[in-house]
Amino acid sequence: MRSTVALCLCLAASLASAQNYPNKPIRFLVGFPPGGTSDILARTLGQKLSEAWNVQVVVDNRPGAAGNIAAEMVAKAPADGYTIFMGTTSQTISMSLYSKLPYDITRDLAPVTKAVNYANILVVHPSLPVKGVRELIQLAKAKPGQLQYGTAGNGTPPHLTGELFKTMTSVDIQHIPYKGGAPAIADLLGGHTMMMWDNVPPLYPHVKAGKMRPLGVSSLKRVAALPDVPTIDQSGVKGFDSVAWNGVLAPAGTPRDIIAKLNAEINRILKQPDVSERLIAQGADPEGDTPEQFAAHIKAEVAKWAKVVKASGARID
Repeated sequence: MRSTVALCLCLAASLASAQNYPNKPIRFLVGFPPGGTSDILARTLGQKLSEAWNVQVVVDNRPGAAGNIAAEMVAKAPADGYTIFMGTTSQTISMSLYSKLPYDITRDLAPVTKAVNYANILVVHPSLPVKGVRELIQLAKAKPGQLQYGTAGNGTPPHLTGELFKTMTSVDIQHIPYKGGAPAIADLLGGHTMMMWDNVPPLYPHVKAGKMRPLGVSSLKRVAALPDVPTIDQSGVKGFDSVAWNGVLAPAGTPRDIIAKLNAEINRILKQPDVSERLIAQGADPEGDTPEQFAAHIKAEVAKWAKVVKASGARID
């Protein structure tokens, strides 16, 4: 009898917290500097959440360790719905790339919704004398170890996409990790590096302006925003497929009703024409799913990237 009463009281408390949620500012952590894909998406969703709920949503950039610094902060935050995280594929990659992680994405973070999928794109500085993937492979094989590619950091989807490219083409290209996509982009624009992998959205305006030359996208189908750019698979590296995602997570133990409320509102925002059209135009693919579907996807991604990490030999201690 006492256990039944206690359960009823817990359910009532959970319902009450969800009904009153949110009634104070929400902190939205991003594991990368301003200007990158995660930051752009978090600010878009944050603004819309603020408008819908009439509370401030503060985007808090905590870059470092491929987003794992921010992920750990969220994993250790109070499970009340007032701290959320813009997660990326990096967190599933890190499970096998790092020998020790201070958190476990499947144990310490609660999935809310997978917001978008996006391809990575291989771009080069206009001064590099290659027009396509085949020419790049030929140049890399003629100059082993001399070409370098920049990314947003060790353990990021662009990094592992680059390692997959090296494995599948047998080329020796050196990786240069940055503390986020924005500084990597700045160095490429300045001619300090000659090539990079990154998500399509932050590179899209530079490609359209002719400041970067796109060689190929990492998905099996072309990106709607850049229909003239072939896939790596179409360029001769058959079976090349590396699609990344951004999704919202909260600390494990966050009440289910609050997770459901966040899920419903974020999914509604993703369907708004001004949001979805803008994301698609930048090269992203808006999705939105259930917490259960997102949890299953995360589990599958951990297993998938473990195989890629093992095959590439990449490791961070």
